[in-house]
Amino acid sequence: MNSIIETQGLTISFGGHTAVDSVSLSVPANHFKSIIGPNGAGKTTFFNLLSGQLMPTKGEIFFKGEKITNLSPIERTRKGIGRSFQITNVFPNLTVLENVRLAVQSQAGIRYQMLKHFRKYKEFELKAEEWLETVLLEARKDILAKNLAHGEKRKLEIAMLLALNTEVLLLDEPTAGMSLEEVPAILDVIKQIKEKGDRTILLIEHKMDMILDLSDSVMVLFNGGLLADGTPEEIMKNETVQSAYLGGHKDERTSSST
Repeated sequence: MNSIIETQGLTISFGGHTAVDSVSLSVPANHFKSIIGPNGAGKTTFFNLLSGQLMPTKGEIFFKGEKITNLSPIERTRKGIGRSFQITNVFPNLTVLENVRLAVQSQAGIRYQMLKHFRKYKEFELKAEEWLETVLLEARKDILAKNLAHGEKRKLEIAMLLALNTEVLLLDEPTAGMSLEEVPAILDVIKQIKEKGDRTILLIEHKMDMILDLSDSVMVLFNGGLLADGTPEEIMKNETVQSAYLGGHKDERTSSST
């Protein structure tokens, strides 16, 4: 199967420290891959390389067979790679609907014009409302983004990525900072996106049960290198992974309903 995202020997060093060390992987289209590893393993740095926030010391990145190693973050977004961050990245003083409408407009290549009444953009609003329905925020569309709960902001950020028609979603710890009550809602959104089957998702996450239930495959980074890559079941049974990272973590899905 042809890959949508591929890296070859991807490496970045800061001074004498190699944060990502010769990582090669291939992710097929419409695949859900989770990336795990202890703190300092290089997970977010790897995402920064994929999204263009950092440029590699060596190695290459390909998107649908095209080399994108030297493209800027904006150029990669236009190609179809969307990135969420551990800290939410929304426009706080705009409404929820306006945030997503601007993303729809951007994808359509139309800049906002002050002299045009916003009703001229009704088609964009309607599309934005569809994306808000996808992330279960349609009832909050008129709320200022700054007044949303943390979990709702994460859902809004995902809606904005979807509105850009990104084919690849890079989700960096989407449940970070959430209360236990907020987590199920964001999981439901991510599950719905996966079930539609038209996006490739790469997810950094620490909640192991979430990774096991959602992932087609799991990639383990350790000290910047690729320690293992396989199905969730293969990763959980991998003794090297257990000793290096999981600490004997057991699959709790048979005893938990989450």
